[in-house]
Amino acid sequence: MKCARIGLIAAVISSAIAAPFVLAHGSTENASSKASPIYGVTMPEGYRQWQLIAPAVEGAPLNEIRAVLGNDIAIKAYKEGTLPFPDGTILTKLAWKHVQSPGFESASVPGAATTVQFMVKDSVKYKDSGGWGFGRFVNGQPVDEKQHQTCLGCHQSRVKDHDLVFTRWAP
Repeated sequence: MKCARIGLIAAVISSAIAAPFVLAHGSTENASSKASPIYGVTMPEGYRQWQLIAPAVEGAPLNEIRAVLGNDIAIKAYKEGTLPFPDGTILTKLAWKHVQSPGFESASVPGAATTVQFMVKDSVKYKDSGGWGFGRFVNGQPVDEKQHQTCLGCHQSRVKDHDLVFTRWAP
């Protein structure tokens, strides 16, 4: 079991850092059509090069492997234990289908990419949503407004005491 966990973590980290992500390319062309509904969040340039905060595995019904990355402001806040997170913090969640490794039966590897999601901290712009703007993207395009309406409620009901952020630093 320990080898499987190590294999899973290694697969997530290497995928988060090195593998091409077919869902999003960080393009800024025609940014207004690529902004999330409600919050207007766009995909920041270079987010795939950000530092890993933590990997995660989501069980049924999503069955995903996830990696959460952060920009320099986010990483500094995590390392210093700063709450609330400062304005300018951006968190990125990359998600793939959870698949059994074809070469090592007790290990898991990322399968097909599912979504890339962002949380952007701006206490003025997003004052009505706890200081956070949310964006979910599939194939580089924002998902519909109905899906974005679920972001804030879920975060408020479950992690209100952690500035609406689920992910904890993985040392």
